[in-house]
Amino acid sequence: MQADPKVINRLLKTAMGQLQGVQKMVEEDRYCIDISNQLLAVTAILQKANKEIIRAHMRGCVREAFESGDPEAKIDELLKVFDKMTK
Repeated sequence: MQADPKVINRLLKTAMGQLQGVQKMVEEDRYCIDISNQLLAVTAILQKANKEIIRAHMRGCVREAFESGDPEAKIDELLKVFDKMTK
């Protein structure tokens, strides 16, 4: 992985902590909108982690593929990921 593992791990630990908080909110039968807002916060952190990973992939692996003259496989990988991100 090209992304900084410390950054990614920090984001993932934050998301896991928030998700555990959401689980507790559900168990406590908290207000629906409050739960929804916390789920959106977890989603935002996961999206940020994913963007960091994709950004690093593009700067590393994709750049190397272009420099070697064979970028098609890496372009196809990215397009598949982008398709999943926009569903």
